[in-house]
Amino acid sequence: MIESRPSTGIAFAFVCLGILGVMPIIANSRPGDFGALSFAFYLSVWQLVFSLPLVLRELGSADRGIFAAHLAPDLKRRTIAIILATGMIFGLSTFLYVLSVEKAGAVSAAIAMQAYPLFAILLETVFLRRRKSALELAFTAMLLISLYYLGTGGTWRIEGLSSWFLVALSVPFLWSVAHIIVKQELNRTPITPAQVTFFRVLISSVFLGIVLLAVAGPTGMITALTTLEFQTFALLMGLAYYLELIFWFYAVRAIDVSLASSITVPWPALTMVLAVIFLGDTIEMYQVVAFCVVAASIYGLTFATTRKAPATN
Repeated sequence: MIESRPSTGIAFAFVCLGILGVMPIIANSRPGDFGALSFAFYLSVWQLVFSLPLVLRELGSADRGIFAAHLAPDLKRRTIAIILATGMIFGLSTFLYVLSVEKAGAVSAAIAMQAYPLFAILLETVFLRRRKSALELAFTAMLLISLYYLGTGGTWRIEGLSSWFLVALSVPFLWSVAHIIVKQELNRTPITPAQVTFFRVLISSVFLGIVLLAVAGPTGMITALTTLEFQTFALLMGLAYYLELIFWFYAVRAIDVSLASSITVPWPALTMVLAVIFLGDTIEMYQVVAFCVVAASIYGLTFATTRKAPATN
């Protein structure tokens, strides 16, 4: 069992920062002959492979989580239903992640995905009836304005709004929907982080596999499976994605989500540097400005939420 000390949680959050920064570069470095759907499916399969050892280890331990014999059948059925629903959401978000990084560019997509707190706030307000302070709303507006600026390529003109940037924004929206559902379920059942991750990628793999089979057919799937270079990048992406999930779960066990989120905020800056070095991308000034404002907005939201927390206890 990994110790849940604050210093350990902070270290894990920094590891997440590094992994998040590298992932868009891996996705855009894959061979160009294979589309986003194939890559999303095979990286999910590799995630599933990497998740197996930890789940099998838990099966042999006293704490079996969702597999515990004492768990009520109705609660187990409810959990399985939620796992199926969120697994498909995560599968769709994985495909859109790869597609938006490819089409919108690694840097713009990375910054767009920082909109996660915006959607989380919206969904918590609508569905969980959590009221937001004036300061939180102010920083949310600041985040919205900066994302609009980025989406229009720094022109502020609505006709310049990139459709692929909107696709990139759908990724954190789907993440926030699924994460809120999963968080509520974690509070009700003894399901472990390893089991959440395993079932998430299992359902994602099945969902994406069915779609890929319908779109590309057996021949397309076999071609992708037997292409070593493509599978190498799918393996690297699957490993990075899996490790980021596991490190994140253990980070938030040891420290507050707000602190962990604050630590990972600068990851698009790492993506910017790596995109220039490995992809030959050119970083535009509007991207730098948008990132700085987005980061400031998220830090502001974190501060506002933390300041409000004692009053809600």
